[in-house]
Amino acid sequence: MARWMTRLTHLIAGLLLAGNALAAFPEVPDGQFMALCYHDVRDDVIAGRDADPYAVSTARLVAWFDWMAANDWQPVSLDQIAEARSGGTPLPENAVLLTFDDGLASLHSHVFPLLEAYDYPALFALQTGWLKTVWDGAEVSYSPEAFAAAPEPDSESTATVTYNDRPLGVEGFVTPAQIREMQDSGLVEFASHSHDLHRGILGNPQGNSQPAAITRRFDPQTGEYESDAAFRQRIRDDLQRSRAMIEMLTGQAPRAIVWPYGAHTQEVDAIAAEVGMPWSFSLGGTALNTPGAESFSRALIVDDPPAVEIAAETRPTNDPPVNLPSPQRAVHIDLDYVYDPNPEQANANLGKLLDRIKALQVRTVYLQAFADPDGDGNAAELYFPNRHLPMRADLFNRVSWQLRTRAGVRVYAWMPLLAFDLPDEAHKRALSVTRSGPEGEPVLAERDYRRLSPFLPESERIVGEIYTDLGRAASGIAGVLIHDDAYLAADEDRTACRSEARWPGTDNPISDCDLTPEQKTQALIDFGEVATQQLAQQVNHSLDFRVARNLYARVVLDPSAEARFAQSLPAFLEAYDETAIMAMPWLDGTDLPPKVWLAQLADAVEAQAGGFENVVFELQARDWRGEGRWLEGETLREWMEQLMRRGILNLAYYPDDFLNNRPRFEPTREGISLNAFPHRR
Repeated sequence: MARWMTRLTHLIAGLLLAGNALAAFPEVPDGQFMALCYHDVRDDVIAGRDADPYAVSTARLVAWFDWMAANDWQPVSLDQIAEARSGGTPLPENAVLLTFDDGLASLHSHVFPLLEAYDYPALFALQTGWLKTVWDGAEVSYSPEAFAAAPEPDSESTATVTYNDRPLGVEGFVTPAQIREMQDSGLVEFASHSHDLHRGILGNPQGNSQPAAITRRFDPQTGEYESDAAFRQRIRDDLQRSRAMIEMLTGQAPRAIVWPYGAHTQEVDAIAAEVGMPWSFSLGGTALNTPGAESFSRALIVDDPPAVEIAAETRPTNDPPVNLPSPQRAVHIDLDYVYDPNPEQANANLGKLLDRIKALQVRTVYLQAFADPDGDGNAAELYFPNRHLPMRADLFNRVSWQLRTRAGVRVYAWMPLLAFDLPDEAHKRALSVTRSGPEGEPVLAERDYRRLSPFLPESERIVGEIYTDLGRAASGIAGVLIHDDAYLAADEDRTACRSEARWPGTDNPISDCDLTPEQKTQALIDFGEVATQQLAQQVNHSLDFRVARNLYARVVLDPSAEARFAQSLPAFLEAYDETAIMAMPWLDGTDLPPKVWLAQLADAVEAQAGGFENVVFELQARDWRGEGRWLEGETLREWMEQLMRRGILNLAYYPDDFLNNRPRFEPTREGISLNAFPHRR
């Protein structure tokens, strides 16, 4: 079903591109290049139905080369991109970088002859560990002087590697002589595809296999994770080995690393640069790149597409196609509902969550990463290994990975920004937000949330390390949602008056601690930026990491309320990828009918933001007044339909009791599901 939907998406994109009345002729924007990722090339590929979805037919590759030639699209080399980056000759119009991964035999038998015929350059990424395995352990010397004498593999070798779930032997890969021939042509540059990182390793106690290049390996014997030092050394050793082998084979050390599965982080990019490979390639939601980018994304070619579909990759994003609106549909999940001290019960709970999320057909899950069983919003424990708080269970990695791989959603970690209950009570009190007491003296501010002060460097260090540890524990998350604990009331935070106080993210003392509401708003934004940037350095760059933040609706309806919360819709829209407004009428305390209140909220958002882009309306599924009754699913659906008729596409709701079907599934699905989009009446 997933492949059929992909083909339908490609067909729609192709039809739109084919008609000049419906879409402009595709072209690569000036100063950019489109990067494409190919794998195997065969004569007998069956488009859309082949056992290898990443293989392309020779005929389709020829058709694409013909299309580029006929339409003045220019395949470019990495040298040309480097020249443009350094300020030299700019890229030609409609520049395209052709890349081919893995080092398969078809590089020489099918691709290289076409490159020669068309005079097109390309980048070939070699997985050196696979080559060495199928070459039957041929002894090689890692010295550049020896490359011309590298032995040919044993043609009788029976060694194989598992490739696309089937064994592939020496006949399936290029040989040293073929590599040298292609290198000597001047058309091919070789990159590293790692030596032994194109595989999964144990990523958590529950047994999930995750990309080796970005995962701290879990050791079931010791119950411990790979240390940061051991992780970095493993990555460094692997890249050095691959680079040395390619240099031995070609006489030229590679300068580019093409990350397996497209999985990479700022941390491993830096290691690759240190060993001599500063050019980093991944896979991503866009095929378009600028030469000055830190790393480059590539469009993964699947299901043997025709030329018009490949040309459609020039659109700004691959999801959704042809610039259709991109509605955010999210379910906000308490991990506390999954947790159980009995691992079997926790796994059963997870199964129910996965079934529900997959059936709801949403884009995103905001997943709680902190433990809050008493519901007070303060984090006394976390669901991932970290340096500062107890770990209730090592559960976040497992659940987020399963949601991503089995339910097909993007997962944002839902995290506090300030409300961390440090185990040492004296330490926590010393770092806390304070307010003015009866005599003007600072006293602890413990209304609703117990918060660390954003003006203390020690708070910034602790929160930054917690966010860093989250990224290391769950490198596959696609974003973070900052909790609604990030606020400061009008009489808070007197801690900014202390001598050690600094403006968040800087070493600048605070000259006047009588801060305006706008200054407090900016201080919280700056404090959050420090933490989220440290998190972003640890997560998979190919997933387009995004930062969202909860916003109280009262601030939108009454902008003067910024003085009470240190929050502002215009400031949030500028600072964050998404602003999740808590569109919860009964939580706001209004006496208006909910639909009237929602209409007023929509009007206020449109007036302040000029529209609804990057604003998520997060509805309540529970009325916390009194006994905390759950809303009828029909009520939630009616609210969603009202907002969609208003032109609001980005919707979420909280909470969701997937164990007890609350809110009721069917009406909730009818309101939130992307499968029913568009749903305007």
